Amino acid sequence: MRSQVPAAARTLRVLSYLATQPEPVPLEQLARAVGMPRSSAYHLVNVMIAEGFVTHVADDRRYGLGVAAFEVGSGYTRQVPLQRLARRPLVELVDRLGESGHLAALHGCDVLYVLEERAAGRATLVTDVGVRLPAQLTASGRAILSRLPPAQVRALFPDRESFVTRRGVGPASLSALNALLVEVRQLGYATEDGDVTAGLSSIAAPVLDPSEHPIASVAVTFESGRGPGTDRVVDAVLGTARLLSDRVRGRRTADHG
Repeated sequence: MRSQVPAAARTLRVLSYLATQPEPVPLEQLARAVGMPRSSAYHLVNVMIAEGFVTHVADDRRYGLGVAAFEVGSGYTRQVPLQRLARRPLVELVDRLGESGHLAALHGCDVLYVLEERAAGRATLVTDVGVRLPAQLTASGRAILSRLPPAQVRALFPDRESFVTRRGVGPASLSALNALLVEVRQLGYATEDGDVTAGLSSIAAPVLDPSEHPIASVAVTFESGRGPGTDRVVDAVLGTARLLSDRVRGRRTADHG
């Protein structure tokens, strides 16, 4: 059945197509993929750019998802499905390590904490559910950003004013952030030591959807120098992130431990 609102249908096709691409695409490719004349696609994406759902990478003459699209995606992760999938694995992670854990999603250039499990007797954290922190400062944000195409990271952090700090530390430019994200991608997990709160460190890994897009990250926070051992934390966090990724993809997995 043909849509009775063709403009809305075309808009959704553009968003759906861009969401499946590993990086921004040329206008001609986009128009061809969604079955639109190039001129119509041009006018439509310019409206979507104005609303923040599409970003134009001018240097490459390509188009990708904008910040508003990421906010819609992170809105989904904030709702019941991911929280229900993640609650038990997060409790098990915290029980296993004896340290506090949390689940976060990207919200513009911030991370939004959507689920938290506090370990008994551990330091009070700033990562309550609903709190937003600059993504580039947190292990949770770095884990998510490391799996985004470089052009999308550039769209999220277009200038130096985008780099907010809490303690005067952490990446303060796109080049510094990109260098950090290269290391995170190589390791498969992100770290942070005192960039958010003095004396506290975090390790985080991304949760991926069926298209390998990062929809969230799982992290553990502990007192610097007294955690349960870096290798142990890394293994546990990576295992929990893999479990959640499999659950998001609808795969059955054995309980981890």
